[in-house]
Amino acid sequence: MSDEAIIRPELFAKVNSKLDAFIGDFYRDVPYAQHFLNGSEIDLPYYKRHTIETILRIRRKRTIDAHAIRYFTLHDPEAAKKWAAYTDDEMLHDQLFLADLKKVGVEADEAYATEPFLATKLLNGYFLYCLEFEGSPLGAIASSYFLEYTTRLTQPDWLDNLEKTLGEENVEGARTHVNYDIEEDHTGDVWNVLMTLVKTPEDEERLSRHFDHLFKLFTMYFVEAYEATSKAAAPAGV
Repeated sequence: MSDEAIIRPELFAKVNSKLDAFIGDFYRDVPYAQHFLNGSEIDLPYYKRHTIETILRIRRKRTIDAHAIRYFTLHDPEAAKKWAAYTDDEMLHDQLFLADLKKVGVEADEAYATEPFLATKLLNGYFLYCLEFEGSPLGAIASSYFLEYTTRLTQPDWLDNLEKTLGEENVEGARTHVNYDIEEDHTGDVWNVLMTLVKTPEDEERLSRHFDHLFKLFTMYFVEAYEATSKAAAPAGV
């Protein structure tokens, strides 16, 4: 997208340090969290369900992004233009993951017909709550930054490991997605739009709380994915 300098670099570093700690907490505390990172034999049902949920989340987030664009058109047209460009970049990325799913036997109709996890419903409800009752898309934009930053630090390693079992050609979509985000510097672009909503110390505190809530919701998602597949398939007592 752009080559703009990072706005408020000190806060940028502080937030990134917080997200780094979240990644460590995730790997340490969440069941099965390290499976994609270092599992020697990939649990295919878990992988399929995770990829389906990724698709469902992309599809629902684009509706939230439309609400955010509407907010910015009323309050900050320049931010509206930037967020519209980012949303355009991300709009059809579900197709990349669908291509990977098809290679492991899951068709688009099956993915789209899958009921989202409660965590996904709550996440999107959280965005709408913030828009409706707090009058700001701060939570939604913070979520995009959360994902861009943590994905950049985790997904390349996950995909390196997944390739060992699934084959390089079967994760091409996911690899294209993360490489595109890195090459386009989505982390920096999303951060700069996020900073249009953070003006005061109170805004900074609100942003920090959003990241805390988002981490809880994303953790809940991975627990649900584990419980719906690997834990459910395990013998009783294991």
